[in-house]
Amino acid sequence: MITNKSTIEEIIETYPDSIKYLMDKGIKCLVCGEPVWGTLEESAKSKGFSDEQIQNFVNDINNENF
Repeated sequence: MITNKSTIEEIIETYPDSIKYLMDKGIKCLVCGEPVWGTLEESAKSKGFSDEQIQNFVNDINNENF
């Protein structure tokens, strides 16, 4: 189970299908074929997402609602 403090690396290793979901939200997982690491919260906050939206991402990923 992931949290908002989970790293992007951990998320895509645990839920590889989440890459497209995150990319569709504007949260970059890959740039020019190279992975981008950091926490989900850090990445989402840098894009202006609220804590509530980030929690929704966490819930969607944990429930595999891609």
